Amino acid sequence: MTARVLVVDDIAANVKLLEAKLSAEYFDVVTAQSGPEAIAICERGEADIVLLDVMMPGMNGFDVCRRLKSTPSTAHIPVVMVTALDQPRDRLQGLDAGADDFLTKPLDDAALFARVRSLSRLKTMTDELRSRAIASARLGIADPLVAAAAETGLNGRILLVEDRQTVVERMQAVLSAFHHVEVEGDAQQALLRAGEGDFDSVIVSLNLQDQDGLRLCSQLRSLPTTRNTPVLLMGEVDDRPRILRGLEIGAHDFLMRPIDRNELLARVRTQVRRKRFTERLRDSVQSSMEMAVMDQLTGLHNRRFMDNRFAAMFDESALRARSLSILMLDVDHFKAVNDSWGHDAGDEVLREFADRVRACTRGIDLVARMGGEEIVVVLPDTGRDAAYHVAERIREKVESRPFAIQNGIRDIKVTVSVGVAHRRAGDASSADMMKRADDALYQAKASGRNRVIVASAA
Repeated sequence: MTARVLVVDDIAANVKLLEAKLSAEYFDVVTAQSGPEAIAICERGEADIVLLDVMMPGMNGFDVCRRLKSTPSTAHIPVVMVTALDQPRDRLQGLDAGADDFLTKPLDDAALFARVRSLSRLKTMTDELRSRAIASARLGIADPLVAAAAETGLNGRILLVEDRQTVVERMQAVLSAFHHVEVEGDAQQALLRAGEGDFDSVIVSLNLQDQDGLRLCSQLRSLPTTRNTPVLLMGEVDDRPRILRGLEIGAHDFLMRPIDRNELLARVRTQVRRKRFTERLRDSVQSSMEMAVMDQLTGLHNRRFMDNRFAAMFDESALRARSLSILMLDVDHFKAVNDSWGHDAGDEVLREFADRVRACTRGIDLVARMGGEEIVVVLPDTGRDAAYHVAERIREKVESRPFAIQNGIRDIKVTVSVGVAHRRAGDASSADMMKRADDALYQAKASGRNRVIVASAA
């Protein structure tokens, strides 16, 4: 997998060396020699991952990282701090700034390439979600990137896979102050619990007795219920080749023993934050999809969805010579409701009206709000007489008891008029059925309202 890697260092020789190494591995390399230049490149969307030197004049790497991670348009870009600083407090400062990893010089090429590939994969997974989430703002949804960038990464649900009790006790003591921690010593049981538990992160020990932590990592990545759950590996110094293999398999991060308390908290917080970032984007995309096809007031399908779906149902009905009917419903004297009680009361009536119509229909029926007080119900495999009975059932349910308005303080009587039409052999499209149902509805209104009129079969 290739990626655009931004190398940021004020020393030209360092930039050239990293550029040569990464280019040899078929990465596309972009370079910058200052923090502001790096930020500008990221804001233009020209980097998939940032290799960021710490010691730079003016704006150091920690400040650059904080700026990138706190800005909604760049918070999703993975940042790896690259520096000669090797003390735990230095790593912690980088992780606290939002860095995804902290590599010390001289760089181990194998570790560098494994990390770049791993983080590039993670960014690719979120890029499409992010672009769709940005588009959702056009539908009036609050900008999901702002909320995602503000995520703290605290109060996560963590599954610790470790079978040594002394290690479990130490890690629980550290993590439980900020997260809810569950422990499992058996790898297969851990896989089952992860699939059912909606965890924010899974920490897997590579030193499980007679068990393969890497296989568990692979299984977590392969299951639909856990493939988006961050996995953090723990190993000894001698486990370095297995750690690198774990990153190739799909692990998100790792810790080497002896484990520093603060580094453990920082890395877990980063994983929790990343998962929630992705979830917010996914939820935003789901909301935008729903808004594209749903009426927000009633929860019914909207006119756009109805037009497309009704046309498809008509074509299928004609192809298979199956019955198809449509009901067009309109609340009687709805303007008087708005004029007498206000538009809030009118909205209450429409929501209850939609609920009563929905209660009289099947799961296979298409129920949509056409606009205003008008609802359409399309009934597959339903003939003329059966459609009439459904319409009567709806009419009776609407009339059967008053509608509560003003938050239940007052009740008003509501009735509905219904026009019914079914597919004829000579119909050219769904529009022909819609026209007859609309004409029948007009007749129901003209005949006194609160009634069902069925379009002529001729």
